Amino acid sequence: MINPAELDLKEESVIRVTRVAKVTSRGKNFRFGALVVIGDGNGHVGIGQGKAGEVMSAISKAKEEAKQNIVKIHLVNKTIPHKIISRYSASQVMLKPASPGTGIIAGAAVRSIMEQVGIQNILTKRFGSNNPLNVTKATMKALTDLQDVVSVANKRGMKIKEVFN
Repeated sequence: MINPAELDLKEESVIRVTRVAKVTSRGKNFRFGALVVIGDGNGHVGIGQGKAGEVMSAISKAKEEAKQNIVKIHLVNKTIPHKIISRYSASQVMLKPASPGTGIIAGAAVRSIMEQVGIQNILTKRFGSNNPLNVTKATMKALTDLQDVVSVANKRGMKIKEVFN
């Protein structure tokens, strides 16, 4: 378990704020939900979801949950070590390493996560549903399923330098 107090966390990124109305005999009661990603820009990232009667309360609840869900991601030269495709529910995300100078080629939900992790060069593509929650969870699943460069090179019978060519 990673202790969030030991990390120098960046400002959280709010991916989505939703408003839900419950209709009663006295009118409509509004509640808000927030989806937040938090990271240190150095390979640690977490996502969280919060619901409350006010937007700021929902964001703070989501931020606290995100701090509890922080995971370590394997990075190499500000990109990922290998291509990966991940699926969560109806959303599918492909992450592909890119050469330096490429930047983050991604949609809004995936881009927020990549910025918080500290990835600067990556190519991504979303397939299927564009629901931000499912896309976010598919991206996190892909990032946690990444293997370090040494194990990838050993499996392929290559040198570490050859993995990136």
